[in-house]
Amino acid sequence: MASGSASGGSNGKKAVVTRFAPSPTGFLHIGGARTALFNWLYARHHGGKYLLRVEDTDRARSTEAAIDAIFDGLTWLGLEGDEAPVFQFARSQRHAEVAAELLDKGHAYRCYLSSEELAARRQKAQEERRPFRIESEWRDADPSTWPAGEPYVVRIKAPREGETTIQDLVQGPVTVRNEEIDDFVILRSDGTPTYMLAVVVDDNDMGVTHVIRGDDHLNNAFRQLVILKGMGWDIPEYAHVPLIHGADGAKMSKRHGALGVDTYRDELGVLPEALFNYLLRLGWGHGDEEIIDRDQAVEWFDIAHVGKSPSRFDVAKLQNLNGHYLREADDARLAALILPLVKGDADLELLTRAMPVLKVRAKDLNDLAEGSAFLFAKRPLDMTEKAQGLLTDEARARLAAIHERLSGESDWTLEGLEANLKAMAGELELGLGKLAQPLRAALTGQTTSPGIFDVLVLLGREESLARIGAQADVPAGSQA
Repeated sequence: MASGSASGGSNGKKAVVTRFAPSPTGFLHIGGARTALFNWLYARHHGGKYLLRVEDTDRARSTEAAIDAIFDGLTWLGLEGDEAPVFQFARSQRHAEVAAELLDKGHAYRCYLSSEELAARRQKAQEERRPFRIESEWRDADPSTWPAGEPYVVRIKAPREGETTIQDLVQGPVTVRNEEIDDFVILRSDGTPTYMLAVVVDDNDMGVTHVIRGDDHLNNAFRQLVILKGMGWDIPEYAHVPLIHGADGAKMSKRHGALGVDTYRDELGVLPEALFNYLLRLGWGHGDEEIIDRDQAVEWFDIAHVGKSPSRFDVAKLQNLNGHYLREADDARLAALILPLVKGDADLELLTRAMPVLKVRAKDLNDLAEGSAFLFAKRPLDMTEKAQGLLTDEARARLAAIHERLSGESDWTLEGLEANLKAMAGELELGLGKLAQPLRAALTGQTTSPGIFDVLVLLGREESLARIGAQADVPAGSQA
């Protein structure tokens, strides 16, 4: 191959097949989750197939815990594969067979250069301030000269003249001079395949038609093309998506939110539909639409609308979006999600009833849990400093009057309680806030809460009067 172009046109009208291929060396991070999402959406949009492959050839770093964490994150986001996952390491023999076939076809060669020889050549290149390129005397050596019993690697015969262009679906046409492509190793001296070989073989055998991945793999595509052309295989379409940066434009790190998907779920209280929507809009857009559900995303998604510039991860935007989905979520579902987070003897039925008023202000599940804590607090309530400051002598006297008035209230409903306390405020020629503020402190121990009448109804008559009485100037024995 001296020159050429790779546009993926050889796919013809094949059904679309995409893949997500994580390395199980850690959690499912945000960038990986977005890659999975784009692959899933592209396949769904075109009525195709979305596959999973675990690239576990790095045996020293691959762990079962990481595999479980990745699958758990994908399941939570609703991005499970359409077939059972492929495990790359289990296919090592197949990879080696392809390496042998490339040798037989003359597209690869045995290289007996030792690591010491390579290190010396690399050092010389550095001293001479020139790029290091593999120039192996074994590239065109006669097999009769192969030293018997000596270790060797198998290297691909990369083209040395001309150039290769990839018509990338995101980046557009990208051209590389063939002389820049090394004779890279496809089979190590111990007979195990390299990542570069395994990826190409697996993609081919899985019928992958579209390779959608981060643009840090763009250079790899040109190397992988050498193998594809050597084997005479169909060339997939490539779409290399720009990486995610922090809100400040710097490379993504933990301080920007480069965390595992499980952290957003378990520690930050994010709903899967919120993270799905946020990742979708991270580098892709459909007009000015911000709220996009799964069905709409499948209908609209087009890889051509992925931007060429790195997207910026903004935690505040994710939280705002999560707040929207909290307000839209089923109350029983939310109650079940926060039940383990609520301190004390939480009651699922009460949580469910409270959810319509609790979720209005919350931005995540942690907020919901904290906001519901007053429902299950034990007397005497723990008071915040601000709440305690509201309970002046004057306020306690008003609480005593409220206690007396509400003790005779027979209509313990939102309407009944609101009418009663508004009438009381009118009689005292006070704004309702003068009654509501100390009342909120007495009932919740906080200065913020759902509407005060909602609080009274949710706590119920007995508990409300007991809490008011505990903070009011009420004789002992008459608080309930």
